[in-house]
Amino acid sequence: MTEFDYGTLEHRLRELAFLNSGVTIVLADDRHADKRVEEMHYEGGLEAFARYIDRARHPLLPEPIHIRGERDGVVVEAALWWNDGYHETVLCFTNNIPQRDGGTHLAGFRAALTRVVNNYAAESGIAKKEKVSLTGDDAREGLTCVLSVKVPDPKFSSQTKDKLVSSEVRPIVEEVIRNGLDQWFEEHPAEAKTVVKKVAEAAAAREAARKARELTRRKGALDMAGLPGKLAECQSRDPAKTELFIVEGDSAGGSAKQARDREFQAVLPIRGKILNVERARFDKMLSSQEIGTLIMALGTGIGREDFDLSKLRYHKIIIMTDADVDGAHIRTLLLTFFYRQMPELVEAGHLYIAQPPLYKVTRGKSETYLKDERSLEDFLIDQGLQEATLVLASGEERAGADLREIVQQARRVVAVLDAMHSRYPRFIVEQAAIAGALDPALFDDADRAEAAARRIAERLDALSEETERGWEGAVADGGFLFTREVRGVREAHALDHALVNSADARRLHAMAAHLDEIYAGPANFRRKGEETQIFAPSDLLEAVFAAGRKGLTLQRYKGLGEMNPEQLWETTLDKESRTLLQVKVGELDEADEIFSKLMGDVVEPRRIFIQENALNVANLDV
Repeated sequence: MTEFDYGTLEHRLRELAFLNSGVTIVLADDRHADKRVEEMHYEGGLEAFARYIDRARHPLLPEPIHIRGERDGVVVEAALWWNDGYHETVLCFTNNIPQRDGGTHLAGFRAALTRVVNNYAAESGIAKKEKVSLTGDDAREGLTCVLSVKVPDPKFSSQTKDKLVSSEVRPIVEEVIRNGLDQWFEEHPAEAKTVVKKVAEAAAAREAARKARELTRRKGALDMAGLPGKLAECQSRDPAKTELFIVEGDSAGGSAKQARDREFQAVLPIRGKILNVERARFDKMLSSQEIGTLIMALGTGIGREDFDLSKLRYHKIIIMTDADVDGAHIRTLLLTFFYRQMPELVEAGHLYIAQPPLYKVTRGKSETYLKDERSLEDFLIDQGLQEATLVLASGEERAGADLREIVQQARRVVAVLDAMHSRYPRFIVEQAAIAGALDPALFDDADRAEAAARRIAERLDALSEETERGWEGAVADGGFLFTREVRGVREAHALDHALVNSADARRLHAMAAHLDEIYAGPANFRRKGEETQIFAPSDLLEAVFAAGRKGLTLQRYKGLGEMNPEQLWETTLDKESRTLLQVKVGELDEADEIFSKLMGDVVEPRRIFIQENALNVANLDV
């Protein structure tokens, strides 16, 4: 059976929507009850594409530079935009097909860009004033570019079309880009000086980094003899057989050093959170002690001129941090370093992430290690559903795979509810979802809306204690108002217009029909002679978790240092039983954008990302 990946399809279709300005592409995933629909339509073409890529960065120019030209039947189009970051993002396409490895069109583009920037820097006197010599790498620091060519008969290096090899394309691209950039620099002198000044700063930083590397070399810090003292080296000298575990802190480092197999496993403890290289230039990065220690241990050198993958001393570089929020942050900082400064190491498949457990569950003499909160929930559901049955109000019984799917839907509902603002009472929103009342169209019909309000109030009474009933529902300001009086105190809760029209409400409403089928009336969860009354998805999930916990002893590890060497070995280090995640880069623009969003200076995209992905958080330490 063919399984389609929504993310892969969305990325490719979005590319096509940008590359073909004005075309509307609709992607719908109907495989689940809460189906997803994405409509992609962009009028700006490559300019809009460049803006989309750089939405998490600070641009240096008010508008992207757009260049278009045609020579000998070859159409060349490019959008360029510099930002205040330090990393280059260039996407290449031939006839709408992406070239991951570039090719002749990229070579022509780079040659033209370097020549134009150098000429302008010389003619304007900026290069002489700053006392620097500019290179192509300097010109591309902080550059985002989308380059698209249309070629009648393109030739590629392989069937995957990852690299364009048509030799006639390079001079055409070079000419079109050079002419377009020359004209833009001439017509926009103020913006041109801003760009060239940044390029000059990049050249100065490159020179400072070169001097720092030379000084480091003279001290012998990158030689084998200069290995950092905190590195617990392994006995084997065959890189293909060795592993380096990067751990945070002396406590975790001590446990790892005791637990490891000294024959082929090395351990490098680092102290605290390393420098965020997304916000630092190369010369500043080299001055960081922890990063210097890491570079020394790997043995590859650093930078375009010095990096040599063949000198890598371990073919498995394993990031092993605690299974909590701080550990995730340290892991992200390390991933940022490797992605930005040693991408060849990632592309060659040498980088891995260890999966230490967050929990140990014991039942009798049986022990099970669980890596995170999600795994714990999965485990409790597996245990809680054994010999379990859900009896609906209609008398119908659900069990086995059918009941498991109902529980999984309950998890999705609870995740949405947990992400909502605290001003909305979760138990009321949940009953509104079951009643199918989270639909903005409902308020177009006053009678239907009033009926929905009464039904929700009736449901709230059904799940309330007898002395706490008396709920009343009414329509108010495009939403609902629910009130009751308990022991002389009036209680009021509003599900306002903002909630009813929110993305969270849409997610819940997409499941309304199925929720009403299961929770229309009180249900009963039965397991091993015990019975729990169920009014909503949250009740069901809580009942299943409670059933799964019976007879269990649960231990939560705050850090790797809390595990004794034997536990760390059998869960995380032993090749026969451990689980490692290999780090791979899927789509370059998406990977680049996520690092910029999470680790860059712009706060707003990061805030939006956190809001949109709050539903996926399974473990949050506060």
